[in-house]
Amino acid sequence: MPVTIKSEREINLMREAGKILSKVHEELAKEVKAGMSSFEIDKICEKIIRGYDCIPSFLGYEGYPGSVCISINDEVVHGLPSKDKIVKDGDIVSLDTGVIWKGYQSDAARTIAIGEISKEAQQLIEVTKQSFFEGIKYAKEGYHLYDISAAIGDYAEKFGYGVVRELVGHGIGTEMHEDPQIPNFRQKKRGMKLQAGMTLAIEPMINMGRPDVVWTDDDWTVVTDDGSLSAHYENTILITKGEPEILSL
Repeated sequence: MPVTIKSEREINLMREAGKILSKVHEELAKEVKAGMSSFEIDKICEKIIRGYDCIPSFLGYEGYPGSVCISINDEVVHGLPSKDKIVKDGDIVSLDTGVIWKGYQSDAARTIAIGEISKEAQQLIEVTKQSFFEGIKYAKEGYHLYDISAAIGDYAEKFGYGVVRELVGHGIGTEMHEDPQIPNFRQKKRGMKLQAGMTLAIEPMINMGRPDVVWTDDDWTVVTDDGSLSAHYENTILITKGEPEILSL
């Protein structure tokens, strides 16, 4: 699929999708508490999304059974909703969800703390978030795609963290996953030139330990190979001639 340059009309629709998704994340984070199952969290998320007259973009995507990926502690991404998976005090929980508004998508993820968490876990969450902001310093016309990748990876690795290799960011528009793919670590080449009107989902996935991950038996949930904690932070952004516009914040 070629990289799409969005029209002003398309950008406005994606802005609205992003604003709604930002509100979904704010509301969902307030609802998540120790003792809840990930199944309950998923149902709450779906209700919030539909309350904004949006379609949950994850629900049914390639067979995914939920509206939000709920990944706890050593789960990196794509954690399945389950009545048996209970959130506990001291956990970190990554919530990755998306909405479709009038045919256009927005995708964003946050890692939140449940009650009191360790200083090490808090730092992981903060560094993962900041690595996104380090990356988007280069998300503007005139730079290259992998300038973003290098900035994300270089920042996270300064802390001794592992940057996940097998999962990457992506273009987004009428489809959740469009070209280009956007790694979160330094590449040998600089990649394509960025152009105003591109819309991208930038999403660092950072492990406290090694970068290696494995898929569990459900074929969805990705976990750290060494059992270390993992955090995830993502926004949908618009490339402009100046500073990037974060659509989902």
